[in-house]
Amino acid sequence: MSALKIKFLGAAGTVTGSKHLISAYGKNILIDCGLFQGLKELRLLNWEPLAFPADQIDMVLLTHGHLDHTGYLPRLVKAGFSGDIIGTLPTLQITEIILKDSAKIQEEDTARANKYKYSKHHPALPLYNLDDVEETLPLLKSKPLNDWQSINENIRYRFRYNGHIIGATFIEMEIGDKTLVFSGDIGRKIDPLLFPPEKPEKADLLFIEATYGNRLHPALPVIDTLQELINRCTERNGTIIIPSFSVERTQLLMYLFWQLKKSGRMAKIPIYMDSPMSRNVLEVFHQNRDWHRLSPEEYYGMCDEISFIGTINETLALAKDSRPKIIIAGSGMAAGGRVLTYFAKYLGDASATIMLAGFQAEGTRGRALLEGAKEVKLYGKYFTVRAAIENIEGLSGHADQNGLIGWMSKLTTKPENIFIVHAEKEGAEGLQHQIKKVYDWDAEIPALNDHAEITVIP
Repeated sequence: MSALKIKFLGAAGTVTGSKHLISAYGKNILIDCGLFQGLKELRLLNWEPLAFPADQIDMVLLTHGHLDHTGYLPRLVKAGFSGDIIGTLPTLQITEIILKDSAKIQEEDTARANKYKYSKHHPALPLYNLDDVEETLPLLKSKPLNDWQSINENIRYRFRYNGHIIGATFIEMEIGDKTLVFSGDIGRKIDPLLFPPEKPEKADLLFIEATYGNRLHPALPVIDTLQELINRCTERNGTIIIPSFSVERTQLLMYLFWQLKKSGRMAKIPIYMDSPMSRNVLEVFHQNRDWHRLSPEEYYGMCDEISFIGTINETLALAKDSRPKIIIAGSGMAAGGRVLTYFAKYLGDASATIMLAGFQAEGTRGRALLEGAKEVKLYGKYFTVRAAIENIEGLSGHADQNGLIGWMSKLTTKPENIFIVHAEKEGAEGLQHQIKKVYDWDAEIPALNDHAEITVIP
């Protein structure tokens, strides 16, 4: 017999910062390595040393490429980690794009803070820079879907398709006589771009996300919701700003707008995409066609419908353009990125609309706007909100409560332990209640830095 130890180093009691450390049979394996986002108290955790020596971690397995699952990697490497960082090929391509963008934004934000002296730190410093990212990239190693990979004679794992974003997976891991399943972020059964998630058949230990654990997505098809919102907002004869996640959400919006325009269901208003990262993600779609539903004709059709903004000078010029238009720009929670340039111009414009397009974490500008904030802080100053605030229901790439419960439906036996992660309190408790109601299984909600120990047999 041997001990299997689990440490919840992130996404425990919160949605962001995913990091679960598994220690067994002489190996320390980190599942995801994400950045904390949102509330200041969470963001400050990114500056704290990891609650486990980085140089003792043997490898990192990535469920997918989102920042809250990969964004801490350069800090981990700076702290002494030198093992392999393993994921599917599209996940690693997305990870490279996201890490470079994250470093660039941090460098730009700190340069601006130092120039205008609105930071409390003198000087303000980035969490990591592009050089740190370049040190991290050689450690990325890709593995295919479904093939078992041996770590040693007692541990093996494999990646399985999970929807959500291109490249996303859940991880099955066998350690001795136990099967562990890490859900990552579970996608939706019906998605215009992606295939339905696969489902696990066995899990002695199940780690399941609950971002939407207490909610159901609208029954109305999202394209109908989007049509109604866009046509109502264009009647205001103003600009529509959509803060959008660069991976999947922007591509989904492009596809839906193309469908609406092609069928004559929306006004002929120009649409701009101002997100270099989103454009890079389009190339990942192009290179990995077996990961998504889009035909070449659909891919090129939706790209032709959009005008792409490249340089920051083009961003500034577009912000000054008073003509009605739709602008899709990162980041999705308005935590940073080029969308802030448009916020500075249009938040105070009563004819403008800010259209939120996904989950907004606590402590983000997007969440503040969703909850009716009258002013928002940008670049060290407060801006009054006069623009209309709308929320596009149904765009989320996460399974809702029914989807999460359905994802567990192929499990043939009751898991010994269920850990609910990647959720705010309401989401975690909502899923916990529903699991008990539907399956009569108990589930735990671990807190940050909690740990568990399980006995395994070789």
